[in-house]
Amino acid sequence: MRTRVTDMFGIELPIFAFSHCRDVVAAVSRAGGMGVLGALYFTPEELEMELKWIDDHVDGKPYGVDVVMPASYEGAEFAPEELVGRLQSMIPDGHRSFVEDLLAKHGVPPLSSDADAGKVLLGWTDATARPQVEVALRHPIALLANALGPPPADVVDLAHAHGVKVAALASTPRHALKQVEVGVDVVVAQGTEAGGHTGEISTMVLIPQVVDAVDVPVLAAGGIGNGRQMAAGMALGAEGVWTGSLWLTVEEADTPEMAKRRILEATSRDTVRSRSWTGKPARLLKNEWTDAWESEESPGTLPMPLQFMLVSDALRRIGRSDASELATFPAGQIIGVMNQVRSTKDVVFGLVEEYAEALDRLSRITED
Repeated sequence: MRTRVTDMFGIELPIFAFSHCRDVVAAVSRAGGMGVLGALYFTPEELEMELKWIDDHVDGKPYGVDVVMPASYEGAEFAPEELVGRLQSMIPDGHRSFVEDLLAKHGVPPLSSDADAGKVLLGWTDATARPQVEVALRHPIALLANALGPPPADVVDLAHAHGVKVAALASTPRHALKQVEVGVDVVVAQGTEAGGHTGEISTMVLIPQVVDAVDVPVLAAGGIGNGRQMAAGMALGAEGVWTGSLWLTVEEADTPEMAKRRILEATSRDTVRSRSWTGKPARLLKNEWTDAWESEESPGTLPMPLQFMLVSDALRRIGRSDASELATFPAGQIIGVMNQVRSTKDVVFGLVEEYAEALDRLSRITED
């Protein structure tokens, strides 16, 4: 397969795979696509170790790193050294009580020690994401992607100075134009079907709008889980696909077993856009956690990054308990057809085979 993105990155297949698991990233790149490591959950030191491992296991194939540098968030004016403390003081006691009462209702025990406490801020801010960018650019990455809004222009320039292409996710044509204005090389047009932060426009509607709005290559994202959907995205003008939820249940994924089991059992109606994870709309697995935040008793969610700072340790406590009814995580509507565990390589080749079958089916329709 050949498109502008395969030429841009020297890859065989225009299949981009976002994953927080280094094994998945390396396996996709080795199979001819491009794995993209989500850096959000890693400290700079941890990210350095993850990328060193990928360097050693990717067989020289290109790969990318995805960071989160939102255009707007609470506390942008604070100095980095005071950021966490100032933000913590902005979380109302009523919200903390709501979370504790919810956990108590479901019998979720406290963490065993302070050492078990989670990372309350992560890379949700400019100050915390820039160190991740610095680490990433010390490695032979081919792509730096920003998952939430246009990346800062100076970060784009820095990546280009290192010979690294830049991509950014957009959920409207207006967002896509902003991405191009700051110099991104690839726009990922992500429909509302996608897991994680996503907008309101469906993939089928969004892709041609973004393709018509910008002159850079566009990747189709949101609900891309098989070759027929890949062919649909390409027919709409995309030059590749960006996939995420698809890799949660592959053999190489480090998805917790409880989460993997729930994904395999879920239908496409079992996700919901909710602010209960980060404060911005994100598609999550629907359950009693997301329902609680929409209930009359809810104090309402907080803006990014306060919401995640509020719930980060609660989510860790839930993950270490038996309260599966509260365990939520980003997942797209494609999970409704993810009902078996396969190797990453098989998933990649399956996408290509189904894509070819879809094209063949269309060609038969148009035959005289």
